Amino acid sequence: MKEKEEKEQKRILVLCVDRDGDLESKAGVKTPLIGRGENLDAAVALALKDPEEPDANAMFEAIRVYDHLKAENNPAETFEIATLSGSELGGVGADRKIVAGLNELLESFSASEVILVTDGYSDEAVLPLVQSRVPVSSVRRIVVKHSESIEETAALLSRYLKTIIDNPRYSRVALGLPGLLILILGILSIFGWVQYYLIAFVLVLSVFLLVKGFGIDKSAKDFYRWVKEYSPPPLRVQISNFSLVAGALCIVLGAYLGWTNIPPTEIAVWLSNLPRVVGFFIEGSATLIVVGFCVPLLGRGIRLYIERDARLLRNAVLIVIIGWSQQILIATSELLRTPKIGYDRVIFSIVVGILMGVASVLIIFAVHRSKRDFFAETEEQAKEFGES
Repeated sequence: MKEKEEKEQKRILVLCVDRDGDLESKAGVKTPLIGRGENLDAAVALALKDPEEPDANAMFEAIRVYDHLKAENNPAETFEIATLSGSELGGVGADRKIVAGLNELLESFSASEVILVTDGYSDEAVLPLVQSRVPVSSVRRIVVKHSESIEETAALLSRYLKTIIDNPRYSRVALGLPGLLILILGILSIFGWVQYYLIAFVLVLSVFLLVKGFGIDKSAKDFYRWVKEYSPPPLRVQISNFSLVAGALCIVLGAYLGWTNIPPTEIAVWLSNLPRVVGFFIEGSATLIVVGFCVPLLGRGIRLYIERDARLLRNAVLIVIIGWSQQILIATSELLRTPKIGYDRVIFSIVVGILMGVASVLIIFAVHRSKRDFFAETEEQAKEFGES
């Protein structure tokens, strides 16, 4: 008989749902919560953390509804109260967490119907989730009442004003910019230049808009952070980078000297005597341009020597060949300026350059074989060196 009465009893669950996860994120309370005591303690904890939190009011309302139903003392009904929390990220993750918690609740308390209590904000998202698993007999929406009195309006304005003053993100714009404009007005007034204030106002405002619009302030802050946290690279990398910059400067300076070495004349005369113009340019720029190419190779060679890289030998061959190319360029410039001297010097310079290149290759092969233990290279690098 007793079992029959228990089967006929309605098992009603008073369920409070916190979809945005404030209960866990603010009060650190894990859900699901079952029982009046746990729900009351959690609601008090959340209210102490954030007195303006609507979910705390919803939990208190759920407890009030539970107490009211229990007080009716209807033997055909048994009641339980529980709270579920979603996720502060919202969306699918929050809904899945609520469904998982609801399934866990229904395993411990097999409810025949649910009285849903929410803060009124997430009803449309929560209600279908609950109804798909257990009938919902009632929905209680809790909306916190706000007074429209002047005192609360003043308190709200004072809070915003305090945020503007204390938060540097807002104070720079709301206080800093007007303060600067007022200061400029005061300074101009002292010197009797008030008539220029409009110009100063436009200039300051335009600079401010440009800085904010193009993110110059953020770029400057990032650059300052980079300088502050900058860690210099190893010495071998510094030498290589410095030689690269020095080489680029030499090339630019060589091009400038080549330009200044051209006799000043009209463009039409230049076009009619273009070979001589090119000859004068090569004569003035050849030395520094060659140096500009050799200096980065020299810096790279120092780095390869420190790293014991076999590519050092090929790098040395490049330095020799590029260095000798200065003689070829000088001979070419003489030929362009005075064609009557013939091609002998140019051909001689090219042949000597080829012979020097071949001799350099033979020398690096000999050095590589005799100093193989010095270079830290893999078998693949050694094979590549031999093929090259």
